[in-house]
Amino acid sequence: MDSPSPGPETTVNRAAVSSSMMDSIKRLSLSGIRIPKEELRQKITMPEYLRLAIRDAIASKNIDSGKRHFDATTTADGPVTPSPVAAECPLVVFINSKSGGRHGPELKARLQELMGEEQIFDLSVLRPNEFVEYGLGCLEKFASLGDTCAKETREKLRIVVAGGDGTVGWVLGCLGELHKQGRDPVPPTAVIPLGTGNDLSRSFGWGGSFPFSWKAAIKKTLDKATHSPTSRLDSWKLLISMPAGIDLDAPHSLKSTEEVVIDQGLEIEGKLPEKISCYQGVFYNYFSIGMDAQVAYGFHHLRNEKPYLAQGPVSNKIIYSGYSCKQGWFFTPCMANPGLRGLKNILRLHVKRLNSSEWEVVPIPSSVRSIVALNLHSYASGRNPWGKLKPEYMQKKGFVEANADDGLLEVFGFKHGWHASFVMVELISAKHIAQAAAIRFELRGGAWKRGFMQMDGEPWKQPLQNEYSTFVDIERVPFRSIMINGG
Repeated sequence: MDSPSPGPETTVNRAAVSSSMMDSIKRLSLSGIRIPKEELRQKITMPEYLRLAIRDAIASKNIDSGKRHFDATTTADGPVTPSPVAAECPLVVFINSKSGGRHGPELKARLQELMGEEQIFDLSVLRPNEFVEYGLGCLEKFASLGDTCAKETREKLRIVVAGGDGTVGWVLGCLGELHKQGRDPVPPTAVIPLGTGNDLSRSFGWGGSFPFSWKAAIKKTLDKATHSPTSRLDSWKLLISMPAGIDLDAPHSLKSTEEVVIDQGLEIEGKLPEKISCYQGVFYNYFSIGMDAQVAYGFHHLRNEKPYLAQGPVSNKIIYSGYSCKQGWFFTPCMANPGLRGLKNILRLHVKRLNSSEWEVVPIPSSVRSIVALNLHSYASGRNPWGKLKPEYMQKKGFVEANADDGLLEVFGFKHGWHASFVMVELISAKHIAQAAAIRFELRGGAWKRGFMQMDGEPWKQPLQNEYSTFVDIERVPFRSIMINGG
């Protein structure tokens, strides 16, 4: 960044020039361009006794296992001198070594050069909930024993997630448990984008792809994560209630949960099953039903069967595009049965509007083959299908400006692949259906024996019945995640 130069007729005194130079140097340092490696390491690395204590607590799944490291910092007369000092901004990095093509192991090695290796966790080895329970639990235990260094470290801690949207969502969900348990503050989160779409990363200024000059960029990212401001992110709980006895091959993001009572205040088209099975999950970006989810489902299965075809984001996108054509997403007019073209045949949509407690039935356009409920401005690798709406149009439709923390989901539809493609390049708009503070989808099979759904990039095949309805309920999680803004 160049310092602004004065015009030829501008007179400045020596103090002003000195101040300008100091500001420029400070900005360069804060941007991570010139910050020395050792200075960064000192800023983000915890004292050794805390790193070792966290490591032992996680390894044994017991927060008391690290207490011997705490004991080493005290004597019969009190704390040893000099007392350990907390890092200026301690960081913990979670890395999905399976993301980012072949970069995972190299990235992990680079991170170990810049910070304590005990602060870097490979998600193929450690689940983030284990770090929350035992790692942070260990810090909180030390703080309760009067350890001011552990207390400051816990309060200042920030998280960096190196992975795709699914990985980021996984970590955010585990961190959100801290608020439920009354263990505030919840550490804010930054992102190193290693996935294919990286829409969460894009939305908060961390970029849409793993940088080409990644070794220098990683240092800059860690530095930015220490001082950048934060903002809030809505998350949404999804609950599927389906007739019991039907097998569902659920993705990792959905977990079986206890049976819930279905709200019978709503008029339904099908029968309520006597017994139901329930699955629950959380999403941060989007949930969709229809043809786009079917394409994603086929792509994921192909990638799992032939992993050598997908070695990185570029090859993933090429294969995905080809699979879209193969599935008929671009050839709606060629389908033999017109009754199977639109979601209107199997789907009924109820929403609660902003600041309303009443459910409202919203008609689904007959041409729509895919419905998306979107939380962010970024979808499908940085596109914004909801678009930037004109004030008069929003007023007519009863919409408000869309934001990631407004407590609303934008619900829209795609007619077919061509329509989706033109929307993505902003030649036309998606079919705006609603803005909703809560959503219920009711699905009945009819001629359809199954539907396809996806949540933040994780697709699944949803069995359907003609006699009994399946319900998908979506409502906002009360706690908003805390994200670090990268730019």
